[in-house]
Amino acid sequence: MPRPRGVLWDMDGTLIDSAEYHWITWHDTLDELGVALTRESFNGWFGSRNDRILRRYFGDDFPLGEIARIGELKESRYRTLVREHGIVLLPGVEGWLQGLRQSGWRQAVASSAPPANIAVLLEVLHLQDVFDRTVSAEEVAHGKPHPDVFLRAAEKLGVAPDRCVVVEDAPVGVEAGRRGGMRTIGIAGMHGRLDADVVTSSMADLPPDTFETLVPA
Repeated sequence: MPRPRGVLWDMDGTLIDSAEYHWITWHDTLDELGVALTRESFNGWFGSRNDRILRRYFGDDFPLGEIARIGELKESRYRTLVREHGIVLLPGVEGWLQGLRQSGWRQAVASSAPPANIAVLLEVLHLQDVFDRTVSAEEVAHGKPHPDVFLRAAEKLGVAPDRCVVVEDAPVGVEAGRRGGMRTIGIAGMHGRLDADVVTSSMADLPPDTFETLVPA
């Protein structure tokens, strides 16, 4: 029997483009705390865990209780925007998700987003049956560029790391996949240069044998 193969999908910027929703909710939340957030700053850290973002502005000694309170306020606003205004998959993603599933690949979302955000997005996009597992950075000790979230996703799928392909749009995510011993596909966008095994401007532009070439059956 062939060893199972897995695809570990980042979410924001990879499955979906929700950057504008995150910009709005981070801008409004930080503004209430006296921080004037700029687009340039936002683009520099977008995709990081909330604790890293807040400590960037309020210091390493910022209380955990405040991190949790502010983070949940921001994320609840984000989820409200998703529910009220909807969200769509990025070009090419739907075809790859369905095709990989039909070909027997196991798939997981492995994201820095909170679990509630992942759940809302899968619900709104009707993807609950496509993904076998989900993993949030809150489940592991270290966020990206540490490989923890991807290693945990591979473990949940029952797939060896060297049989997994990570799909990411951020350099820290690509680095995390590489550190975990996985093959990587990078979607070039707002984050700049990606040091992935395969780099594309869109999942719609990937050759049809890309995943099979990265991890043969």
